[in-house]
Amino acid sequence: MADGCACDRHAHMYVSVEQALQRGLEVAPCIAETETLPLIDAIGRVLAEDCFSKVDLPAFDNSAMDGYAVRSGELIDGDVHHLTIAGRVAAGDSGAHEAPAGSALRILTGAPVPKGFDAVVMQEDCQITDGAIRFSRTPKPGQHIRRAGEDLSADAPLLAKGCEIGPREVAALAAAGYGTVTVRRKLKVTMFSTGSELREAGEELGPGQIYNSNRYMLRAMLDKPWIELTDAGPVKDDPEILEQVLRNACDTSDLIITTGGVSVGDEDHMPRLFEEIGGEIDVMKVAMKPGKPILFGRRGNALYVGLPGNPVSAYVTWQVIGSQIMASRAGLERKRPAPEQAVLAEPLQRHKGRQEYRPVRVDGVSPDGRPKLRLMAESYSGRVAMLAQADGLAVLPAELESMPAGQALEFLRL
Repeated sequence: MADGCACDRHAHMYVSVEQALQRGLEVAPCIAETETLPLIDAIGRVLAEDCFSKVDLPAFDNSAMDGYAVRSGELIDGDVHHLTIAGRVAAGDSGAHEAPAGSALRILTGAPVPKGFDAVVMQEDCQITDGAIRFSRTPKPGQHIRRAGEDLSADAPLLAKGCEIGPREVAALAAAGYGTVTVRRKLKVTMFSTGSELREAGEELGPGQIYNSNRYMLRAMLDKPWIELTDAGPVKDDPEILEQVLRNACDTSDLIITTGGVSVGDEDHMPRLFEEIGGEIDVMKVAMKPGKPILFGRRGNALYVGLPGNPVSAYVTWQVIGSQIMASRAGLERKRPAPEQAVLAEPLQRHKGRQEYRPVRVDGVSPDGRPKLRLMAESYSGRVAMLAQADGLAVLPAELESMPAGQALEFLRL
């Protein structure tokens, strides 16, 4: 190409982590298509509509515990109260119970509070003798009663579109009367790892070959109910094969994720190939460690995210940047999780200039209750076993070169 590959144009440009994330989000519009599903089949999917409660929650005044419904206006503070038990109300009853003045109703948790009764006395506070109760603590109006609509009133906002329907969300939707909900269709994702040296776990290794850990790592990270995943497996560093796999993925996917081949080595074919099949790309050197090279591309409706080949680099780049882009593409509106606040367990000297995500173990807590982080090793971009043994990642700011023990840091727990 006359103006050169994008990897050449940006070879000496570094961007911050936040800049890289912002550029990725700018080319990641959410999918527009939706489908309406029975609520039970929508668990784990991405809500595509704002939901409002169809009923008051709770729908009626009900007892918060087992006890006795009384009319507080009939009781005088300071007296020992004697009330005849005039009936029994259980959950599921209509609540249409008549009772003469000076009487109480046995009531169970969740039962509707009959008209005229305005307090519940706990059964633990009552003595029962010959069909009557005796108690000395005078209840206040509303005691141990859950009022209609106190959780949420009918037509009030319940859930905003873009949330992932998990256990809490599906419970709220069911309680609010939703039998069906509208969700985003599943995000179509194709993944593959590049490299002629890759072999699958369990196979025999030849000279110069390694096991393909990235494939299994990506499968685990993409195991979501809102993803329709195509695993194209490992692909050799053969431009013709890579181009065909890439072209097929672009024709069938909303998002393509690869590991390896995005830097500037002789076998790093992905930037050039993506442009040759008609894609527009942005290859960035991100001021982060591990990581640095990451590729964003668009071809038609397909968005392409190319991750580094080193497994720890691929993992960190995905967690910090790639996963946020995928969430945006899927229509998820979730906020980025706030990192924990922690402190260094020991002093550190490092080269400044890149924001670093260092595997750490938690080694006790500081006097003010923050985790104390002990760094595991200085060299770690390919050490996937170390990553598995880490408690999380310490975020070392780009501008800091010297950090004493006790230095405050952000901590991303894995």
